[in-house]
Amino acid sequence: MNWKILFAYSITILLWGSAFPAIKFGLQSYSPEHLAALRLFIGAIGLIVFAAVRKIRLPDIKDVPVILLLGFLGFTVYHTALSFGENSVSAGESSLIVSTTPIFSAILATLFLKERFPKIGWLGSITAFLGVAMISFGKDDSLTMLPLGALWILTAALGESFYFVFQSKYLKKYGFFPFTIYTIIAGTVCMLFFLPGLAGEVLSASPSSTYAVLYLGLFPTLIPYFALAYITSKVGPSEATSSLYLTPAIALIISWVWLGEIPALLSLAGGTLTLIGVSLLSLKVNNVQDMTTDRDRRQSYTDL
Repeated sequence: MNWKILFAYSITILLWGSAFPAIKFGLQSYSPEHLAALRLFIGAIGLIVFAAVRKIRLPDIKDVPVILLLGFLGFTVYHTALSFGENSVSAGESSLIVSTTPIFSAILATLFLKERFPKIGWLGSITAFLGVAMISFGKDDSLTMLPLGALWILTAALGESFYFVFQSKYLKKYGFFPFTIYTIIAGTVCMLFFLPGLAGEVLSASPSSTYAVLYLGLFPTLIPYFALAYITSKVGPSEATSSLYLTPAIALIISWVWLGEIPALLSLAGGTLTLIGVSLLSLKVNNVQDMTTDRDRRQSYTDL
């Protein structure tokens, strides 16, 4: 695997893994909608400054409706639904439920973009999803009903999947940096609905919770999307999101250390199964990359 893609994967997994416990910590002082809104407002301010310095051009008028829709799905829906979900679901469990994103992405890419998804890809997805299910439904080493908050988190995963899949065309047109900036700002605009009451919560919130939201706005909200947009532009949406199954492992470790959330044995077993699924998905990705390399090599011989 190309080292740049590997580095982008690593940054994405580490920062997104840290986001789940940070959200849980921020919810100690903030309501879910205000936490999500403040997180995006902070990120958007940084992006506007960056775009002005780099003199990034504005998108074409005809693309603005699509950018608003993708920003709404990938950022407004994702961050709001995730924050509401973590009100009743632990940070570690939340990260595991969100890891269904690659499954949704693969299905959407197959249905709408006509991408090939070989049997080993489906096998890896199903295996990883079973691992996610074990952790999501497991509590204190026994099976329980999935809490309502999990439905919010599944909604977040579905919204994010639409964003990842349908951004491909526009990544090619604008490049991954400009288009990611457009959509984050678009998602933030949709968050203006939650603006009333936000200032009051900021003033009454504990400093530690506010620092957690600042971290969310400046790091997990921005950097992973740039990294994943770059990966998507290189290997496609289903391959790009396949590695997100590793995010829960990081989230579980950080949640254990930071919040004292100790995973049950059933969760650890599910995590092991998830990693097996990731390995199968990675094998599928490597096969695709190998075929692409062989094709490029044959083309170069033809050109000679």
